[in-house]
Amino acid sequence: MEFKRALTREINIGGLMVGGNNKIAVQSMTNTDTANSEQTIAQIRALADAGCDIVRVAVYNKACLPALKAIKADSPVPIVADVHFDYKLALGAIENGADKLRINPGNINNPEHIKMVADCARAHKIPIRVGANSGSLEKELLDKYGVNAQSICLSVEKNVRILEKLGFTDMVLSAKCSDVRMMTESYELLSERFSYPLHLGVTEAGTCEMGTVKSAVGIGSLLLKGIGDTIRVSLTGNPLKEVPAARNILISLGLLKEGVQIISCPTCGRTRVNVEGMANEVMERTKDIKTPITVAVMGCVVNGPGEAREADIGIAGGDGRGAVFKRGKLLCTAEQDKLVDILVEEIHKLQSEKLWCFNILEPFCALLIFGRTF
Repeated sequence: MEFKRALTREINIGGLMVGGNNKIAVQSMTNTDTANSEQTIAQIRALADAGCDIVRVAVYNKACLPALKAIKADSPVPIVADVHFDYKLALGAIENGADKLRINPGNINNPEHIKMVADCARAHKIPIRVGANSGSLEKELLDKYGVNAQSICLSVEKNVRILEKLGFTDMVLSAKCSDVRMMTESYELLSERFSYPLHLGVTEAGTCEMGTVKSAVGIGSLLLKGIGDTIRVSLTGNPLKEVPAARNILISLGLLKEGVQIISCPTCGRTRVNVEGMANEVMERTKDIKTPITVAVMGCVVNGPGEAREADIGIAGGDGRGAVFKRGKLLCTAEQDKLVDILVEEIHKLQSEKLWCFNILEPFCALLIFGRTF
């Protein structure tokens, strides 16, 4: 299924292009003390290894600035400096290598200071993310409209217009709310009003289980409408849990085609094999595979064979024995304790086949499309 993306401007974040038809980037934020550059770099590397594309760090005092320079020098991904209120910290963050700045110009009281930040960002060719949070709206908007999608969008618009009047248009917008319905309504309004790239997220979503559900509903529903250019699943706790949650949202929508995707049944009274154990074992043994492969692990003969045939490869359990299907055809039957080994072996064979096809066909596709080879 193809989604029609809302056409937004392209911007460059440290060499990563977002917006337009570029891939939807996954973002997270460190929870280390930014002034401790070694700890922060270690966490950024772990996030990048998990598949994070952009990492935001808090810049809350002067001690963070030299650390930011060291962090940027060793970071494998673009770094966003998160600054509140202090224009001097914003200037320092830009000058120390930030690839993007997160600050609302409306929180800087002096117009001249706002201009200094905009001019500095323009000179260093870095974008600014501006936005609103349902928990920190301006008093005049709260008094007039209360907390709703309209007031959130008006808050974003206020900050956008400040920068636009200064001729600065290299922006990413966000409208984060902890209420999922309000969040989706806010982003829909922003998408109608602006062509700037949108960073999606449910703010203060909660702990891992509930936060993942809320984020999947909010972010996923917007992505289905073609809205969104970068995403973050904000979870209380270890940010390393945010990245697979965000990537799984993209994978489930077909917007990220990478790695092994497991289809497994919920089990019922007919089940005679340990579906959960087998599915978990397959996931663990194939976690390093980057080639997109759909694998079915099914527990009985009712839906099992059909689902297994729909996947690239799969198994359907029975009473002590099961069947292995590959590309819709029965490959073999085997005893239950051998099913996972056979399945994993065939997954690796399929990975090699797909990589071979890609390596053979890519130069020809490039020649047809671009008139050249890589």
